[in-house]
Amino acid sequence: MKYLLSIIFTLNMISGFAQQEINLYTGRIPNSKNCGTNNETGINQWGKLVYTTINTPTLTIYQPTIDAANKAAILICPGGGYTNLAVNHEGYDVAKAFAEIGVTAFVLKYRLPNDSCMTNKEWVPLIDAQAAIKYIRNNANKYGINQDKIGVIGFSAGGHLASTLATQFHWNLNDDGSKTSARPDFAILGYPVISMNEEFTHAGSRNKLLGKNASTANINQFSSELQVSKNTPPCFIFHAKDDQTVPVKNSIKMKAALDAENIPAELLLMDEGNHGFGLHNKKSNIQWFDEMKKWLTATIK
Repeated sequence: MKYLLSIIFTLNMISGFAQQEINLYTGRIPNSKNCGTNNETGINQWGKLVYTTINTPTLTIYQPTIDAANKAAILICPGGGYTNLAVNHEGYDVAKAFAEIGVTAFVLKYRLPNDSCMTNKEWVPLIDAQAAIKYIRNNANKYGINQDKIGVIGFSAGGHLASTLATQFHWNLNDDGSKTSARPDFAILGYPVISMNEEFTHAGSRNKLLGKNASTANINQFSSELQVSKNTPPCFIFHAKDDQTVPVKNSIKMKAALDAENIPAELLLMDEGNHGFGLHNKKSNIQWFDEMKKWLTATIK
């Protein structure tokens, strides 16, 4: 029943604004065990439809509704604490907004860490994100985009994934012989989980990704504020100060790390909004998407 719901939901989205949904991998899915190919949906605690199981990673592609000179593209990583994927308000809604400003958007359904269905689960979301960036860059001509203007945006745990991609793109985790760069040209981080430091991490995301008894090495490896380098792309970060789920200190620490490496970065802090507001923060007069558009125009000109 869940799988049927997933199919219907996907078809409904494709018949509307979305143009196409494709499998991320055409052959072997790296690091996967024999858990089938189904992607399942469920209802979260707020009554919203989310994906609860991803065994076949996909990209849902939204073509621009206007022509834009920069021919940019964006990979979208929804959040969900590495437990589910909030593909509506942190995925499809965001993709539509980008398409309306001339940016080709790709919503990634990445695999959720699960020891029973994959090996080295902590690396699997990044493997999928790397594969997605490479696919977009390899097919730039097909989608009419500039292969040097491909960015990533992520929300909450998806923000952690986006920040991991932005800081650790150099690992060739799925060695398929491709020499295509997995480095995003810019990164946008929405109320992101940045650190695995127990002082201010989101415990649910950390435990799902690394396990409750994570090693110091893994904690440091997946703390993006510790992985920033001179090769990290420009970043736009937004967060509400009253976030009760992912402390705003995550974004503040990331901005400080970017500044220390002289990486162009902008941090937008809103007084209210709490967590998970997606495209529109109804508690703020400042809308992150409007501010991000200004930043993006200047960054990829």
